[in-house]
Amino acid sequence: MSTNFKKLNKEVLAWSMYDFANQPFTTLIVTFIFSAFFTEVLAENNQIGTSLWSIGISVTAVIVAVTSPILGAFADAAGYRKIFLIISSYICVLATICLYFLQPDQIVYLFGFEFDVVIVALIVFVIANIGFEFGTVFCNSYLSDVADKENIGTISGFAWGLGFVGGLISLGLSFFLFDFSNANDVRVVNLLVAVWFVVFSLPTFLLLKDRNPEKGMRKHLKQSFHSIQSSFYNVQKHKSIVTFLIARLFYNDALITIFAFGGIYAAGTLNFSFNEILILGVVLNISACIGSFLFGYLEDQIGVKNMLMITLWSLLFATLLAFFAPWLTDYNRFITPKTLFWIAGIIIGLMQGPNQSGSRSLMARLTPDEKKNEFFGFYAFSGKATAFIGPLLFGLLTSYFGTQQAGLFIVVIFFFIGIIVFSFVNMEKKDAVNSHLT
Repeated sequence: MSTNFKKLNKEVLAWSMYDFANQPFTTLIVTFIFSAFFTEVLAENNQIGTSLWSIGISVTAVIVAVTSPILGAFADAAGYRKIFLIISSYICVLATICLYFLQPDQIVYLFGFEFDVVIVALIVFVIANIGFEFGTVFCNSYLSDVADKENIGTISGFAWGLGFVGGLISLGLSFFLFDFSNANDVRVVNLLVAVWFVVFSLPTFLLLKDRNPEKGMRKHLKQSFHSIQSSFYNVQKHKSIVTFLIARLFYNDALITIFAFGGIYAAGTLNFSFNEILILGVVLNISACIGSFLFGYLEDQIGVKNMLMITLWSLLFATLLAFFAPWLTDYNRFITPKTLFWIAGIIIGLMQGPNQSGSRSLMARLTPDEKKNEFFGFYAFSGKATAFIGPLLFGLLTSYFGTQQAGLFIVVIFFFIGIIVFSFVNMEKKDAVNSHLT
C-alpha cells in the first residue's frame, strides 16, 4: 500500500460512503420494490405500467446524457463539484419522500388541476432518478483524487462493495420492518431510502476535499462550453477512451435495463410476490458484495480489461438463462422457471458490481487529471446517451408482443454488441491520455 494511499485513507472511506448512502435508492426504488409497486399496484395493468416505467427511465437517460457533460465541464472550471454533489443528492431525497404520499387510485390536486396518481408518481420518480444520476456523476469524478494509479481498482471495487452492503442492509431492514402485503408498508420504503441517503452521505459531504470555488460565473460557463467543444474536436487523440465509451454505450444500457425491469420481470413473468422479490434482492446484493470485493482485487492482478471481459460474458449468459427459463423448464420437471431465474440473478449479482466498478476505474486510469470532471461527464454521457433505447424498447416490445420476454431480448443484443466493441479496446497503446498517466 502506497504512502499516498495511507494519507488518503479517511478520504477514501468518505468517498466510498456515498455508494453506501445512495445504493438503497437503486435497490429498493429502481430495481426491486417501488418499480414492481408502480407496475403491479399503481398502474392499471402490468403492460401499461411496464410501458410507462420504460418512458420514465428513458426520459431520465436523455436528460442526464444531454446535461452531464456541461455540468461536469462547469465543475472543472468553477470548482463546484461538492456543491453540485450535495444539491443533486437532496433533489433525489426530497423527490423520494414525495413518493411516499402517493397512493393507489388517488387523484392528486396541484395548482387547481387534477392529475392521475400514476402520472404524478412517474414524474416524481424521474426527478428523484435525475438527482441520483447527477450525484453519481460528481462522486465518480473524485476517484482519481482519492486513489493513485496502482490501487484505483481496489478502491473502486471497495466502494461498489460497500454500496451493495448498504443495499443489502436496507433490504434486510425492509424485510423485518414492513409487511409487503400492505400497500402502505410498500410506500414507507421511500422514507427509509430518503433517511438512509441523508444520514450516510454526511461523511462524504463533510470529509471529501474540494478546491475552493472561484468567482466569475459567466467566465466559467464560457469555459465549460469551450471545454466540451475542445473535447469533441480532440476526441481522435483519445482513441482508447472513445472505443471504451462506445462499448459502454451498449453494455451499460443493458445493465440499466436489467436494473429498471429486474423486479418488474420477476413479478410480471415469473409471478414473484413482493416478499420473494425482496428475498431475491437480498441474495443478489450478497452476491454483488462478494463479487465487488473479490473482482476489485482480481482487477489489479489480471488487468481491468480481462476482468471486464469475464463479467460481460457472464452477464450475457445470465440474461440468456433468464430469457429462456420459461421455455426450457417445459422439458425439465426438476427445474422450475423461478429456479433458473434465481441462478441467473445470482450470476448478475456477482458480475454487476465488478463490471461497473471496473468501468469506473478503467475510465479513471485513462483520464488526464485536469480533465477528470469533464471526461467523467462524458463517461456519464456514454452510459446515458443511448440508455433510453433499452428501457424504451423493453416497454414497446412488451406492449407489442404481450410478453416481457420480448423486451428482455434487447438486453441480450446490447450485451453482445458491447462485448464485440470492447474487445477492440487497446490497453497497451499509449495515446494522448495514456501517456499523460505514465
